[in-house]
Amino acid sequence: MMTPKILVLSGSDRSESFNRKLAQAAAKTLALIEPDVTMIALADYPLPLLGQGGDRDAGLPENAVKLAGMIAAHDALFLVSPEYNASIPSILKNALDWVSLVASDDRSGIRPFEGLTVALASASSEEQGGQHVLDHLRTVFVRLGALVVSQTCCIPDAGNGFGDDDMPSDENRAADLNAACRALVEHCTPGRAR
Repeated sequence: MMTPKILVLSGSDRSESFNRKLAQAAAKTLALIEPDVTMIALADYPLPLLGQGGDRDAGLPENAVKLAGMIAAHDALFLVSPEYNASIPSILKNALDWVSLVASDDRSGIRPFEGLTVALASASSEEQGGQHVLDHLRTVFVRLGALVVSQTCCIPDAGNGFGDDDMPSDENRAADLNAACRALVEHCTPGRAR
C-alpha cells in the first residue's frame, strides 16, 4: 500500500500565529499516523493581488506556480486558517484564486485541487474558534473540485488553547485534531499526486 503524501499549510502570514502553531500540531499528529508529511507556510509564497497588477495577461506569478506544484505533488491538504471578520483572510483567498488558475508548471499539466482531499482547522481568540472561516473554505474547495472531510478542528480562546508541548490543551480539541487528521489520511487517495 502506498504511503499518503500530506501537505500541511498554515494560511497565516504571521510567524507567531496561533494558526501556525495549530498547523505544527497537525503535522505532529499526522506524523504519528505515518503518512509522508510536508509543512509549508503561505507567507513563503508571497503573491500580488489578483486583478491589481496581477492579471493573467501578465502571466502567472512564479509563487502561484510553485504553490500549485506543491499542492499537486500531495495526495491531501491539511489547511489551517485564521478567521478575519467571520471569513477567509485575503492573503489565503488570493493564493487560492491564483493557484486555481495554474494549469501547467512548464513540465506538465497540473490540476492542484482536482481529487485533492482536504481537512480544515482554525484557531481564534473568538468563542467559535474560527468555525465561520471553515464553512467558507469548505465551499471554495468543493467548488475547486476537492473532497473536504467533515471532521474539523477549531481552537477557541487560542491564547489559552495550547499546552507547553504546543498541542491543543483541551482534551476535546485534541481529539478533534486527531479525528481530522485520521479522516484526512483515511479518505485521501494515495497516488493522486503527480
